[in-house]
Amino acid sequence: MDNRNSWPLLGLGLLLAFGLIGGATVLAKHFKTLGAPKQSISVKGLAEKPVKADSAEWSIGIAVHGADFAATLNALRLARPIIDGFLTEQGFAADSTSAGPESVSPHHEYEPLPQGGSRQVQRGFDGKQLFVVRSTALDTIAKAHSAIIELKAQGKPIVYDDPRYLINDLESVKMSLIGAATRNARQRAEEFAKVGDARVGAMRSASQGAFYILPANGSEEEASDYGGVYDKTTVDKKARVVVTIEYAIE
Repeated sequence: MDNRNSWPLLGLGLLLAFGLIGGATVLAKHFKTLGAPKQSISVKGLAEKPVKADSAEWSIGIAVHGADFAATLNALRLARPIIDGFLTEQGFAADSTSAGPESVSPHHEYEPLPQGGSRQVQRGFDGKQLFVVRSTALDTIAKAHSAIIELKAQGKPIVYDDPRYLINDLESVKMSLIGAATRNARQRAEEFAKVGDARVGAMRSASQGAFYILPANGSEEEASDYGGVYDKTTVDKKARVVVTIEYAIE
């Protein structure tokens, strides 16, 4: 081919190539603009209300010590009427209490060595049996909790925890607050939008955050955005729900 004829064709090809590249760049920018997401705002909504425990669980038990396995098990069984009599005296029906299994295990202690240090030695056996009292009579539970200290003062082999005050239908409590928390989130979003001279549009996404059951006089420090709280130490409580909602901004 004559080189003089090929130069014009080569120039034309380069012009077409640059034109296609430029056109593709313009189109890419155009589609990027068309596909860009609309502005949005993400806010948290909060709602809370007072609630009251409607049931309680109380763990009590017998703890004994014996020189050998058989003696320990026998002492455990001899102590059982102490628990039964106490609960009857306090007004609990037999079906309100569930008994755990009897357990007997070696009792170990550390004793010092003449050359320093210590060693573990077995000295007899420990026996234990736990009972769980469940009741909706919260006043009876509180009264019994106050009274059991007298058994302890008399040297009876009794162990016990503080009662746990519970709410049976937590899901209903939670659902009753979600609507109020959502409305609170909308109000917050609209306040933000006013400052920016914008309008809050449709909800884009929503998620429930932490769910709290706090003491009625609980402080804000007891609640964390990263996890819920379930207070079981008090009868009077407050329930709180946090939601996070994203709204379109127009």
